[in-house]
Amino acid sequence: MTTFQLLLLIIAGGIAYLFFKQLFSGNHPKRGVDFEAKVSDEQIGGINRPDKTFSKPTVQLTRMEQLLTMADEAMEKEDFEEAKKALGSALIIEKDNSDALGKMGYVSMQTKDYEEAKESFEKLLSLDADDDMAHASLANAYHQLGEEKKAEIHHEKAIKLDPEYAPHHFNYANTLYDLERKKEALVGYKKAYELDPALEVAKEMIDELEKQND
Repeated sequence: MTTFQLLLLIIAGGIAYLFFKQLFSGNHPKRGVDFEAKVSDEQIGGINRPDKTFSKPTVQLTRMEQLLTMADEAMEKEDFEEAKKALGSALIIEKDNSDALGKMGYVSMQTKDYEEAKESFEKLLSLDADDDMAHASLANAYHQLGEEKKAEIHHEKAIKLDPEYAPHHFNYANTLYDLERKKEALVGYKKAYELDPALEVAKEMIDELEKQND
C-alpha cells in the first residue's frame, strides 16, 4: 500500500466515524416533526420565508356587536340620537336582545322620550320579570309620564328584589318627594344613606327635609 492510498483510507475512516456519530446522537433532523410555537401567537417563518408566516387571525365582530359598540361610543359622547340609531338597527336584527333594550331605554330617558323608554323597559321585563334594574327604570319612566301608581308598584318591586341596593331606595324617595309625600321620602333617603354613606345627595335631601320639619 502506497502512502497516498494509506492517506485515503484514513480520511475515509474519519468520515465514516463522524457520520455514524451524528446518526446515533439523535441530533439529526427527523421526518414528521413539525415546528411547535412556544406561545399561542408565535409566527412561523419570518423575514427569510414570509410565505411561511402564519399569524393568529383577527376576531371579527358580529353586526350586532358592532352596533352595540357604536351605541356605547355614542353614549360616551352624549350623542344620544346617534346611539338611538345604532340601537334601533340592533333591535331590528334581534328584537329581544336584552342589552340593546336596556340601552335603548336609558337613551330614551336621556332624550325625554319617556313613552319609548317605557316600552323598552316593559319589553325587558317580559324577558326577565326579576330584573330589579328594569323595574326601577320603568318606575322612573312611569313617574315622568305621570302614571304614579304604576311607578310606585315598580319602585317597590325593585326594592323587594334587591333591598340592599341604595339607589332603589333613593329613586323611590325622589318620586315620593315630587308627589309631596315628604315624610315617606325622608324614610327612603335615610335608608339609601344607611346602605351607602357615599351617597352624599341622599344626605343633602335628609338635611333639607329635616330642616323643613323643624
